[in-house]
Order: sequence, then C-alpha cells, then structure tokens
Amino acid sequence: MNDLTSRTGSIVGRQPIIEALKAHQPIEKILVQHGTHGHAISTIVKLARQSGVPVAEASKQRFRELVGEEVTQGVLAFVSEATYVELEELLTIAAQRNEPPFLLILDEIEDPHNLGALIRTAECAGVHGVVIPKHHSATINQTVVKTSAGAVAHLAVARVTNIANTVVELKEKNIRVVGAEMSGGLSLFDTDLSGPIAIVIGSEGRGIRRLVKEKCDVLVQIPMFGKINSLNASVSGALLMYGVAKTRTNSPKI
Repeated sequence: MNDLTSRTGSIVGRQPIIEALKAHQPIEKILVQHGTHGHAISTIVKLARQSGVPVAEASKQRFRELVGEEVTQGVLAFVSEATYVELEELLTIAAQRNEPPFLLILDEIEDPHNLGALIRTAECAGVHGVVIPKHHSATINQTVVKTSAGAVAHLAVARVTNIANTVVELKEKNIRVVGAEMSGGLSLFDTDLSGPIAIVIGSEGRGIRRLVKEKCDVLVQIPMFGKINSLNASVSGALLMYGVAKTRTNSPKI
C-alpha cells in the first residue's frame, strides 16, 4: 500500500461515500475502479468536484490490491481518521436544534456491524449524538461507516472514559437515562420516553454492565410474544429510539 493508505482510513461503497461528501467529511482522494459507471458514480464525481476532492481512476488489479476482497461497488474514498467530539458538544447540537437532548449511549458494543446499524437508526430517529466508551468497544472504522450507510457522517460520536460516570453527569443535567434490560424492568409500552433522554444499550451478550445499570433512572424491557425471548442490540436499540421519536412527533420544540 502507498503512503496515502497507510496514514488514512477509507470508506467503500457508493452511498456511504455520497453521504460523506454531502457531510463535508475530510476526504483526501477518491478512487474509481476502471470501467465502473452509473448514476451513483456520476453523483460522487460531481460532489467531489464541488468540494475540491481529487478523483482518480485505478485499474482493476490496483484497486484489488488496495481493498482486498472487500465489496466496494467500484469506489473507494481515503479519509482522515474518525474524529470524535466531547460529550458537551452533543448537548450543544440539541440546543442548536431547539430540541430536548436525545442521546444514545452504547455500553461496550463490540461488533462493528451492530455499531453501524445502531448509528444508522439513531440518525434516522433524530438522535443528537452517540456516546461510546474508549475501551472494549468497536470504533468508527470502515465496516461501521459502510453498515451505517453513511449515517456516521451526519451524527456526532463522543468517546468517554467511563460510561457510568457519564450517566451520572447527564442525570445532573436533568437528562433522564433509560437502560434497555433483557429481563425485568418496566415494559416499553408502559414507559414514559418524553423529554430530555438518553437511551443505554448494552453489549451483545452481557447487556448493560451492573454499575451502569445501577446508575440508570429506569430499566426497560421489550415485551416478547413469540418463542424467541431476546433481540439483538441493534434491534432493541431501534425499538427504544423510535419509542422516543414517537413521543416527539407531536411535541412542541423547546
């Protein structure tokens, strides 16, 4: 690999790259595999030109050397490494939108596909920002960007040292913290999800860690009516986030 790829990350896939360009992410260069055409490619080239991002064509062999067996849809963008923000910036985003804070806290989500799926849903549901721990968590990498369908380009992500302390900090700012519980807790159908809120989703196997769970204002479980008694992290998160979104649909802005 050349110096460019060794000092930068990358985004593959047409839609994720389009979203990254629309969000004005710091893209250094875009490579298009020779012979790749279509409306999405034309859109990428147009947006890149508008942003002053160089676009080059690479042979199929050279392209494969850069991406290996990754499914790329014939286009690759080299970007600076993911930039994270401070927790306070997530609250600033909510204030700028004149909305009660709506955050998603992910307690040790280690599967990048789940992280990407949760970020995609969060962006669609109107979440102002996502919080992840600095350790024992997937980071914003190529897989996350692709799985999120580019949503990560539009949603701020904060990395914190201690999730439990972050929960306490948010509660001190009058933000209600609701944790997703696999068993026990209130039913989602009976839980008030209005107002300033942070939803906590635990890891794929263990759920929310005990100390974090103890700091939550309320624990909520999703009712099950079939023979399977659990949902994966990304689905649980989606149901809770849209539970919040529903309460905000007819609510006035602050």
